[in-house]
Amino acid sequence: MRRIAGIVLAVLLLGGVVAAVVAGREEQDTSTATKTVRGVIGSEKAEFFADPEVVKALAAKGYTVKTETSGSWAMEGLDLKGYDFAFPSSQAPAEELAAKYRARKPLPRPFYSPLVVVAHRGAAEVLRQNGLAELKGSSGTLDMGAYLKAAEDDRTWQQLKGAAKYGELTGTLYIATTDPAASNSGALYLAAASYVADGGRVASDTAAVERTAPLMRKLIQVQGAQQPSSDAAFRDFVSGAGNPLVLVYESQVAALLAQGQEVGDLVVLYPDTTANSDHTVVPLTKEGRALGELLSEDPALRKLAVRHGFRPQGGGTEFAAATTGRTTYLKQQLTGVRQAPVPTSEVLHEMTRRARG
Repeated sequence: MRRIAGIVLAVLLLGGVVAAVVAGREEQDTSTATKTVRGVIGSEKAEFFADPEVVKALAAKGYTVKTETSGSWAMEGLDLKGYDFAFPSSQAPAEELAAKYRARKPLPRPFYSPLVVVAHRGAAEVLRQNGLAELKGSSGTLDMGAYLKAAEDDRTWQQLKGAAKYGELTGTLYIATTDPAASNSGALYLAAASYVADGGRVASDTAAVERTAPLMRKLIQVQGAQQPSSDAAFRDFVSGAGNPLVLVYESQVAALLAQGQEVGDLVVLYPDTTANSDHTVVPLTKEGRALGELLSEDPALRKLAVRHGFRPQGGGTEFAAATTGRTTYLKQQLTGVRQAPVPTSEVLHEMTRRARG
C-alpha cells in the first residue's frame, strides 16, 4: 500500500510540475502575444515581409503578418474576405480595391520605387553608341523618346552600331516587362510609354488610348509570353536568362546590392520618363490600417524598408544614407527623371486590353 501511495504521490507531483510548466508557458505566451493579420501583397515585397528582422520588428509592435503574393492588378479578381489588407504596388489598383471594399481614405503609402531598366554592359553600350542612352559608371539614363521611335520602326539589335560583337544581341530591340493585365510594373510601363508617345499628355479617354494603341501593341506583343511578376523577371535576368533589357523596380536592384551579392556586368538605366510605384496599403480591417500606418511611421520598419531597396515616403535622406557607396548603380536623387502621371484605372485597363490585342 505504501508503495502504491508513493507512486500516486509521485504522479500527482509530476502532474503538478507539468501543469506549472504549461501555466508558465501560457503566461509567457500571453506576455509576448501578437495579433495575426493576413494580407495579399505584390511579389516584390515578399522578401521584405519574410526578413527575420522585419518579423521581429513587427512582433515588437504586437503583430504577426501572414502574406500571400499576387500580381497587383490581379488582386481585383480575388475574394479578399477574411484578409486584413491588400498591398498592391501602386495607387491605381489600390484605389480600385479601396472603392470595391469601401476602405476609408487616406490609404497608407509607406514607400515607393521608380521603375528602371536593367541591362548587361554590352547592351547598355550599344544603346549609348546609338543615342538611346547615356551612361556614367554602371548607371545611366534611357531616352524614352528615342527608344519608342526605334520600337515603332521595328529596329533590330543587328541594325544598331556596335551590336555585332555581342552574339547575344539578336532579334527585335525591346524591353521585357511583366504582363500588364496582372502586374503593376507592366501596366505602369504602358502608362509612361503612352505619355511620351502622345507628346507628354496623360491618357484620359478612349481617343487618347486609340492614338497610341498601335505602338503599345507593338511594345507588348513583340515579347511573346510575359512573366506574371517582376520578382520572376528579375531573377531570370540575374541568372543570365531572358532578354538583354528588363523592366524592374529600383528596389529589387538596391536590395541585391545591399545584400552584397555579385551583380556581374549589371547596368541600371533610369528612363528619362518613368512612373513611380507607390506601394499602397488598402486596409480591409482596423488591424490592416494599423499595420499600414506602422509601416509608414515606425523608424525601425522604415530603416528595414530602405535595406530592401524601397524609398520611404518623405525619406530621401534615409535612402541616400543607406545607399552611400552604391551610387555607381543607383541615382540617389532622381534628377533628370520625369514622373509620368498614371491614367485612371478604367483608362489603364482599356490601354492594356488594346495592347494585348
